[in-house]
Amino acid sequence: MDGRSPLRPSALLETVDQAISIKYNNLVYDLEATGHDIVTLSLGESFFDVPAPDFGGFEPDELHHYSHSRGLPELRRRLAKYYGDEFGLPVDPDHEILITAGSKVAIYLALLATVEPGDEVVVLEPSWLSYATQVWLCGGVPVSVPHDVGVFELDRYVTGRTRAIIVNNPNNPSGRVYTQAELDFLHELAERHGLLLVADEAYNEFVAPGTRFVACGAADSGKRHTLTINSMSKNYGISGWRVGYVIAHRTLIEQILKVNQHLITCAPTPLTRYLAENFDTLIERTRPQIQRVVETRNEVAGWLAERGIEVLPGSATFYLFASLGDSTLGSDAFAERLLRESGVSVVPGIAYGESCDHYVRISVGAETPERIRRGIDAIARLIANTGG
Repeated sequence: MDGRSPLRPSALLETVDQAISIKYNNLVYDLEATGHDIVTLSLGESFFDVPAPDFGGFEPDELHHYSHSRGLPELRRRLAKYYGDEFGLPVDPDHEILITAGSKVAIYLALLATVEPGDEVVVLEPSWLSYATQVWLCGGVPVSVPHDVGVFELDRYVTGRTRAIIVNNPNNPSGRVYTQAELDFLHELAERHGLLLVADEAYNEFVAPGTRFVACGAADSGKRHTLTINSMSKNYGISGWRVGYVIAHRTLIEQILKVNQHLITCAPTPLTRYLAENFDTLIERTRPQIQRVVETRNEVAGWLAERGIEVLPGSATFYLFASLGDSTLGSDAFAERLLRESGVSVVPGIAYGESCDHYVRISVGAETPERIRRGIDAIARLIANTGG
């Protein structure tokens, strides 16, 4: 025996922390299970009136077995039409789209298929918290851009080792939507340096009323350098279903398909079958509810402003990224104390990058306006009580 433990973790995973947002949500679940009333402003989902799925009209063979590892063909055709009709991005459903178990794993599969060890991937802060970790798990090097650096300054973060840029549009956690000029610049940058532009559009339906979302890939219809990730789970208010997809050039889809087959096999067959059959009905049902939650989000921005709490610019999603102002606490300490003393959960800003440690993410998708106000009041009090 050489004294090594069979339970030792890999050296790589010993450097990886839990996903902070999920860690806080698990704390909420544990507290609620023991009878605590928690104002939950940390959940990364919205709660809609969506009917329970009825699988009664399907044959058992349509539900209980594997489906195509690219995704159910009927659903691929629906999603291809959605991107073509809504955003002007033509998609070949047979070769340019792959459906898998959630957009989170879709991003990881895409990175595994494209990032070589040592490749750099530019990540714009505030960045969805798993980008950097997923790049690291692929052997790449995440290059973080502080939140106060503009898109038009990204040239100085690109080196000879840069492989890709990840853009979250609309942004989680700020709700920011990229302008057409910014998207044009990103395409030009990608073309000039031979980079892959990864567009995470998981919140594309959550834009302010009266505005129209512009898909990043619409300016790259040949998909020469753009790879699009999206989520049916988020946009239908069914986060627990874990259904996401990738749109890319067929060359990349073929590589992502191999990884999907080895890790996932296929997205959940009964859920994708139901989504294919009820695609239009679900959109019609959820869109008015999406508009209401975005309106609530922007109303809450006003409540925060009334209390002197600044937020990073944004108008979309159901998130706000709020500054801790004069508080002397770091975001993790602030969130922990807020939960312990006031029964209000938020996500620490440090989850979204080193430059974001003086912010917290507030989500308004899971609570009533009255309870959101209660949570905002608690945040304002804690900022005041911990000021320098």
